[in-house]
Amino acid sequence: QVQLVESGGGLVQAGGSLRLSCVASGRTFSRYAMGWFRQGPGKEREFVAALTRGGLTTSYVDSVKGRFTISRDNAKNTAYLQMNSLKPEDTAVYYCAARGLNIGRLPSEYDYWGQGTQVTVSS
Repeated sequence: QVQLVESGGGLVQAGGSLRLSCVASGRTFSRYAMGWFRQGPGKEREFVAALTRGGLTTSYVDSVKGRFTISRDNAKNTAYLQMNSLKPEDTAVYYCAARGLNIGRLPSEYDYWGQGTQVTVSS
């Protein structure tokens, strides 16, 4: 079992930045690829970014490329999502997820989930 806890969400104006954190406990963090997903009001959960176990390979949804950066610190059991140039359409609950294989882009591919953190971007 892996427990994931997100933090760092909040209210920010368009163009601003936030950094989300996801702290893992339980099994060895470095064994898991990590992903970030988001779910806006009335929308399905969608892939945002993912990172391999060693942190060398990343994947992003096109809408956040160049604005968001996923990273991890295996010594701190923590994954991050740095979000810059935020837009109102980025408003959503953001979830981190862990997968014991290579990175994936579908929610169904992930084994463990955090409870989510709300990000609201005002125009």
